[in-house]
Amino acid sequence: MRNQNHNDNGIIKEKLKKVEELKEIGIEPYGRKYEKLNDIAEINRYDETCDKVFKTAGRIVAFRRMGKNGFGQIQDPTGKIQYYVKKDEVGEEQYEIYKKMGLGDFIGLEGKLFRTNTGELTLRVDSFEVLSKNVRPLPEKFHGLTNIETRYRQRYVDLVMNREVMDTMKKRFQIIRFFRSYLEKQGFTEVETPMMHPVAGGATARPFVTHHNALDMELFLRIAPELYLKRLLVGGFEKVFEINRSFRNEGISIKHNPEFTMMELYQAYADFNDMMDLTEDLISSLTFELHGKYEIEYEDKTINMAKPWRRVTMKGIVKETTGFDFDTVSSDEDAINKAKEMNIPLEKDRTYTKYGILNLIFEEKVEGTLLNPTFITEYPKEISPLSKNQKGETEWVDRFELFISGREFANAYSELNDPRDQKERFEEQVKLKEAGDDEAQGMDLDYIRALEYGMPPAGGLGIGIDRLVMLQTNSASIRDVILFPTLRKEDIEL
Repeated sequence: MRNQNHNDNGIIKEKLKKVEELKEIGIEPYGRKYEKLNDIAEINRYDETCDKVFKTAGRIVAFRRMGKNGFGQIQDPTGKIQYYVKKDEVGEEQYEIYKKMGLGDFIGLEGKLFRTNTGELTLRVDSFEVLSKNVRPLPEKFHGLTNIETRYRQRYVDLVMNREVMDTMKKRFQIIRFFRSYLEKQGFTEVETPMMHPVAGGATARPFVTHHNALDMELFLRIAPELYLKRLLVGGFEKVFEINRSFRNEGISIKHNPEFTMMELYQAYADFNDMMDLTEDLISSLTFELHGKYEIEYEDKTINMAKPWRRVTMKGIVKETTGFDFDTVSSDEDAINKAKEMNIPLEKDRTYTKYGILNLIFEEKVEGTLLNPTFITEYPKEISPLSKNQKGETEWVDRFELFISGREFANAYSELNDPRDQKERFEEQVKLKEAGDDEAQGMDLDYIRALEYGMPPAGGLGIGIDRLVMLQTNSASIRDVILFPTLRKEDIEL
């Protein structure tokens, strides 16, 4: 590493020298506005018989100079193209300027197309303009930027050297555009709700805490937009959605980033069955839009995203997969003993109920086996504080989670709109928090007050955008689909 840093320092010194040489002859090394008329992809659609003059710009990613002429290659977000500069054609003064260019520089080029003896389409440069000098060496062409952590930290270099990364990010924003278009066609209105909350709620998670000096009050970065979106239903909106960031102060893994993107929507007069239908159609339609088919490859497995998707209760899939029949459990102790028999880890200082054990068994023994899209329904009430009870039931709620390739992708309820019931459930969450559960929700009295004004029956849905992008781009880690993932602070020396 020391030798590499020494080599880099030598290259940086030489590059800085060229910056000063350009200044000495009156050329701005960090140029101004340039009228780029043609993307590289557009130029590549023509051939050498075209008599059109093209004007483009990009970063130099290949550079070689041989006496009175030089070849190079520039790239922009749409592609790459070779260019050719000849001293006799651009003039001696311009060619002297070109000699001070190099790998990593941004350059503006103007010229016509021709084809080299090797058959490569090439832009013959009539004129060029220095747009920005690079002073830090890019990774070697053949070895590239391969260190994973460096790629995430220096995403700006990763995008230059690994073009598939830019393709992934473009597909990410294509997915978000599709969501917006689909939902707007269904009559949903896109809204924005607060990112800082006085009460952490809407999900079970540990929040980030901050302090507002002027108001002298504690605030939480939102863990979910749910409670504010449902306030809008109280106010008269009937179909709303939001695509935005949420924040959870929890561990980092290939599936988790503390800052992540969620899509949440709420529809008045609907229920969780309507949300299942919408989710199924939305994601299967997205898959066909991106791939032209319903089968996709993810981590060496083929997943069939075509409708209809399987729908099965949590109790049913646990029994089917493990043989554990929850309906035969008579007490919390029975369930705990069964979990121990199945070698499911239990925390010593935590109190477990039979419903919590059912959920643990599902997470440990079943979740990872669900390859094709599967809706898991009928969740225990105690782990679903915002969901409406099943009709005639006291311990089960109208809720589903969507699993694909062993991971959760969506969560939805028939929304609880009874203010007294909601307050009681918040009170249970407060007890859990006081007992040491950092992820339990707080008591949001304003939300209770809103429900007292009346909220229509509704269905609500949340989809994790990052995980969906992972699935649709066959990316192994959530960091691969976030432009700037959260990382440990780095000591940088320049």
